[in-house]
Order: sequence, then C-alpha cells, then structure tokens
Amino acid sequence: MTALSFGHVGMLQAQGRTAPVVLVVGDSLSAEYGLRRGSGWVALTEEKLASEKIDARVVNASISGDTTSGGRSRLPALLKQHRPAVVVIELGGNDALRGLPLNMTRENLTAMVKAAKGAGARVLLLGMDMPPNYGAKYAQEFRELFTTVAREEKTALVPFFLKGVADTADPLALFQSDRIHPNEKAQPIMRDTVWPELRKLVAAG
Repeated sequence: MTALSFGHVGMLQAQGRTAPVVLVVGDSLSAEYGLRRGSGWVALTEEKLASEKIDARVVNASISGDTTSGGRSRLPALLKQHRPAVVVIELGGNDALRGLPLNMTRENLTAMVKAAKGAGARVLLLGMDMPPNYGAKYAQEFRELFTTVAREEKTALVPFFLKGVADTADPLALFQSDRIHPNEKAQPIMRDTVWPELRKLVAAG
C-alpha cells in the first residue's frame, strides 16, 4: 500500500469508518511481475482512488502463474478475510497458455463471480485475448467466454484488459523482454482501461 493511501485509510479510520475494500484476484499481470514494487496498475489504481478522495482501499491478492482454478480455490478465504465491496477478477490467461479446456475456465470464472456476489460484493471481470498464433477459432472462443460469463451473471466487464497495450502498431514497445508481461510504461494504460468500470462499482456502494 502506498503512503498516500495509508494516510487516506488512516483518516477514514480516525473518523470511525472503515474504507470499503477492492479485492483484486489476478495473475502476473496484476502481481507486478518484473516491475518495481508500487509501479503496477493495481498500485496506480490505489493511488487514483486516494487522489480522488474515494473511500476505498485496495487489497492485491494476485499471484504470478495463477489460473482460474487457483483463483477459485483461494477466493472463499479471501472473501472471508477481507469482506470486499468490489472484487476484480483478472484470470484466464494462464489457462489458455497451458491449453486448459475453455469450458473449465468458464466454469471457474462463473463460480468465482457467484461466490463474490454471494458474499455481497460487486464484481468486475477483466477479459483477455490470445495471440493469433493460437488459432483464430480458439482465440475467438477464449475472448467470448468472458463476455458470456459477464452477460449470464450480469456483472461488469472490461472486454480486453490489455487494450492499448497488446493491440498497438508496435506492441513490443510496451512489453518486457519476455514479450508476455507488460512493462512499466504500460501500467498507466492498464489502470486507465480498468478505471471507468471500477469507479462505477466503487461509487455504487
């Protein structure tokens, strides 16, 4: 947590209120893999909330390499511990990279959304795309599963989390040397892609 948001939360506690929690459950894209601590999009989102004086604090429960199965198994304990007002789910990319069945990914995401909603949280699902070398049919079905889950569960969706990062004329400029993980320059773009939908959910509380 940044010093700025520590001060913001401290002010709320001093006033006898507890800031609602935004829980981010993701993989390396949210866990600051290869980045300086505090420079990832989640930390930047926390700073944005504080700078706009929005009563919320962020808990980043992301783990590099995590899959939807891992997130699904971890989520109940996280919900019980943090009692979040909003849950951001950023998972699925590692499922595709490992060639896991799409129906399993969809079932896991659906279960996570249902669990979060059952705990009283509003949910934001972050959609992903696969590179074209995975095949057009697979890439399309993978992209659509996020839309399907969001529609069926009536939850908020960012259709493509890496919009403006992976779909630019020179996308490698915004990636680390592994060509998989966005670099530090990409993090504000990712934050700004998520922010409009996230702000609506936080404000709804």
